[in-house]
Amino acid sequence: MTWSPNSWEQRLQAQEVIYPDRDALDAVVRKLQRLPPLVTSWEVERLKSYIADAQEGRRFLLQGGDCAETLDDCVSDIIANKLKILLQMSLVLIHLGKRPVVRVGRLAGQYAKPRSKPTEVREGVAHPSYFGDLVNRLEFGAESRRPDPTRMLDGYQHAALTLNFIRSLSAGGFADLHHPEYWDLAFLERAGISDELRARYQDYTRQLGEALEFMEALGEGSFDDLTRVEFFTSHEGLNLRYESAQTRHVPRREGYYNLTAHLPWIGERTRALDGAHVEFFRGIRNPVGVKLGPTTTGEDAIALARALNPDNEPGKLVFITRMGVDRVARGLPGLLSAIQSAGLRVLWVCDPMHGNTVKTESGVKTRSFNDILGEIRRSFAIHKDAGTLLGGVHFELTGDDVTECVGGGLGEADLDRNYASACDPRLNYRQSLEMAFALGESLGQQPKRPASAP
Repeated sequence: MTWSPNSWEQRLQAQEVIYPDRDALDAVVRKLQRLPPLVTSWEVERLKSYIADAQEGRRFLLQGGDCAETLDDCVSDIIANKLKILLQMSLVLIHLGKRPVVRVGRLAGQYAKPRSKPTEVREGVAHPSYFGDLVNRLEFGAESRRPDPTRMLDGYQHAALTLNFIRSLSAGGFADLHHPEYWDLAFLERAGISDELRARYQDYTRQLGEALEFMEALGEGSFDDLTRVEFFTSHEGLNLRYESAQTRHVPRREGYYNLTAHLPWIGERTRALDGAHVEFFRGIRNPVGVKLGPTTTGEDAIALARALNPDNEPGKLVFITRMGVDRVARGLPGLLSAIQSAGLRVLWVCDPMHGNTVKTESGVKTRSFNDILGEIRRSFAIHKDAGTLLGGVHFELTGDDVTECVGGGLGEADLDRNYASACDPRLNYRQSLEMAFALGESLGQQPKRPASAP
């Protein structure tokens, strides 16, 4: 079938949202088509070059943020805290892994969420499930759960505000590697962070400052490119009405770009080869991520790679495995072997969050710090045995003081202290920083090559 930004409409769409008012939906789509893009094609191509480096072990991708952004969280402190924890984690990974880190946030668009059931029932009353703020509202009621197309405009506007703030911070020196103290969150002074962990991080920032001073003394100048750190955005491209409305030709470039985000991805529930999402994503020039769960076969992986990256282009395809700590040893080796034997270019990324979600006896959804770290470590070992490289990690995390995952200083009794997620449990600031130290030690044992110029 000939591809166009709307050819997906001829395919079966998993997780489809049914909008009762079709005229209102069409009006919103036309409005989105006229609005300026949220990201640019040259930013997308720059990220693609970095992903190509990561595929060769010359860089490492750190992807993290909320499971589901809410419109109410478009607040300067919340956004800045997400950036700060990603910066801090990347500094640790750079120090221990000895390679550049590509920072990709699950933000400025992560407003839509897949659901296991289209409806939710409470005490015999059924309403549509909450599909994220891009579609409806979290409150359980007929009006709040009714899919509202105008929320796509709200999502666009809040994504634009978030991106504007991120770019302003970066341009203003917020992410200056000469001054990592700017990134410090108040939590570094709290009792929740151990003295050892705080001292290790502060020692790394001191060593970084000394190294920069030394390099600048040798060069008798400053490293201007170190005064700014790039952030890229990502989200699950679930709502194809929203994604296709911002997909367009760009002057002096071939093909179509989805300009809602730099790195959109296809979820585990929507990766059917003959489905609407694969049809849409196969035609865009962006790098594309795909979530692969424990039921994925080698044949599935090869078919997806060939559909989404038929020219086997470097930097184009990211496979994000989400197996679970107890299933990764069974599921991952076959995928690595199949892709390696077929000679296909893929960046392998570990999502240790989604396969390790459990419920407590009281019904609270949570994840174990030890299980998350266990899946990462087992993935590194499996890649080593296969002769392949783990090129990135994909976390659900926040820079705020939430209590959603157990371990790293929290037990089940702590979960109700500040469980703030709109959907899935996230690592908090302490857990994220501890995870970075443990991850960095494994990364430092992987082979690396010098980074190429962007």
